[in-house]
Amino acid sequence: MSNPQPEHRRNGFPAAIGAYLIWGFLPLYLILVKSVPPLEFIGWRIIWTLPICLTIVLFRRQLPDVRTALADRKAMLVLAATSTLIAVNWLVYVWAIQNGNVYAASLGYYINPLVNVLLGTVLLKERLTRLQWLAVAIAALGVAVLLAGALTTLWISLTLALTFGTYGLLRKRVPVGSLPGLTIESTILLLPATGIAMWYAASPAGSAFTQSPSLSLFIILGGFATAIPLLLFAIAARLMDYSTIGFFQFIAPTIVFLLGLTVFDQPLLPAQAVSFALIWAAIAIFVWDLLSRRRAEKPAA
Repeated sequence: MSNPQPEHRRNGFPAAIGAYLIWGFLPLYLILVKSVPPLEFIGWRIIWTLPICLTIVLFRRQLPDVRTALADRKAMLVLAATSTLIAVNWLVYVWAIQNGNVYAASLGYYINPLVNVLLGTVLLKERLTRLQWLAVAIAALGVAVLLAGALTTLWISLTLALTFGTYGLLRKRVPVGSLPGLTIESTILLLPATGIAMWYAASPAGSAFTQSPSLSLFIILGGFATAIPLLLFAIAARLMDYSTIGFFQFIAPTIVFLLGLTVFDQPLLPAQAVSFALIWAAIAIFVWDLLSRRRAEKPAA
């Protein structure tokens, strides 16, 4: 009966790779909407994410899951907090890319898995091996290097890592699926997002959504760029071990880093280069330890 399990893992690989490829190449999409102020873009992103999520929820027949979550007061309080965290995360990420801080954004998502480890250790009482503690210490040294030599962008990396890490921790503790959860989060954020869009529409510059048909189309695509990778991630999470999915999450920041070197032609500061090297070393140690322990835990043939 255990034979189908590897097949499930293989079936989940395309979905996981697809999700992280979309997230990795997202900065290229943000070039198309660079003329839109980050706050206004986040407003439109929320507005257009909701109908797409609702459509997919109906298609996947997950509306009962949404209703169940809406009736759970504790779950709704948690989702109110996660909606705030993800909105801040999106805003800082878009602002960073539009203002040329590509490496800081990339580093934030490299640090994020290690933040998850620390949060799990402190709040969920999970235990770390010695090698994993070594990886955390090396990553902390990488952040310290940034603190000394790239202080102006450190807040971007830490904000992205901490908001997404805390977001993931809270979502892990609430019994709501990924897509129904995003649908509810988008619903919670719809009112402030609409207020932001209306505020920009009433400003002298006017709404970015009415400037040109092509820009309007690109703004609408923001909803798809939000919902589609999350759906792929949800599929992968159902078919694969969660620890295995964790290895894939380094695809996105690696692509963002390479885009910073090539497409965005951003100069790599010495402090950033040293910090990246330390973070990569920490990740290598952490992943090697996970793989070693998984091989040791497999029953003998």
